[in-house]
Amino acid sequence: MIMNLRGRRRLPETSATGLIAGNRGTSGPVQRTLAGIVVGLWFLSGLASAANAANASVFLEDQTWTELRDRINAGTTTIIVPIGGTEQSGPAMALGKHNARVKFLAEKIAGQLGNALVAPVVSYVPEGTIDPPSAHMRFPGTITISDKIFEQLLESAARSFKLHGFKTIVLIGDHGGYQADERHVADRLNAEWSKSPVRVFAALQYYQITQGAYVDKLLSTGARQSEIGTHAGLADTSLMLAIDPSMVRKDRLAAAPKLGAGDGVYGGDPARSSAEFGQLGVDLIVSGTTEAIREFVKQQPR
Repeated sequence: MIMNLRGRRRLPETSATGLIAGNRGTSGPVQRTLAGIVVGLWFLSGLASAANAANASVFLEDQTWTELRDRINAGTTTIIVPIGGTEQSGPAMALGKHNARVKFLAEKIAGQLGNALVAPVVSYVPEGTIDPPSAHMRFPGTITISDKIFEQLLESAARSFKLHGFKTIVLIGDHGGYQADERHVADRLNAEWSKSPVRVFAALQYYQITQGAYVDKLLSTGARQSEIGTHAGLADTSLMLAIDPSMVRKDRLAAAPKLGAGDGVYGGDPARSSAEFGQLGVDLIVSGTTEAIREFVKQQPR
């Protein structure tokens, strides 16, 4: 029995905790058996929860090799390779903007497809020359590699995915500087693998949407052309606010003097950037890229 605070008796405890603890240190065979069952069920529940978490994730690096093998065998044969970059984006956005953005959007696209996983983000990309420093390399924190090394990296990753059973390898790039490299890699590998069922798709639509449909949508909802910009302006910054506002220094957006090319902000003004503007781009990129991938898959020989 268990005593309450006033010393009165109450009924024997029948919860799992009570069965495990026993009564005043005594433990009979029934209690020990039930306690073992409770612990066993708790352990199995933990294993099931871990397995469900892995299966729910679309990220390759969250899987064990056996979980990945089973998912491929069950029909998850599309792998998205998200390509970001580590570069300056003005004083108001963190250097990892492209990496965070492309990972977030790749996850959304994979979820829409339903049979796709997402590879680790490629964060080392061509960003200009080192000597003399050009483009974003003129600002601290930007990291660059050559186009040749970048293309070799993508090719090696694609060959790895082919080896392990993926049939559609999708390249999506969040930065404009290497779009042609993506296409070169896809063209070379598709020519080499023409007699196999494996294909590489350079989904250039992903980036094209940010330069076309997203800009048009912003203009139709109140943004001005002078604000949108080509880098770190309203369009770019708004996308980041919609995806991860912690990477944007909001107090710096509208601070005087106005941000310009000397700060790494090109052709626009991020002062009025908002998550609402950015969500327009998120929706367009996810739906447009998903549809482009589906169309590519439909056109492939079965």
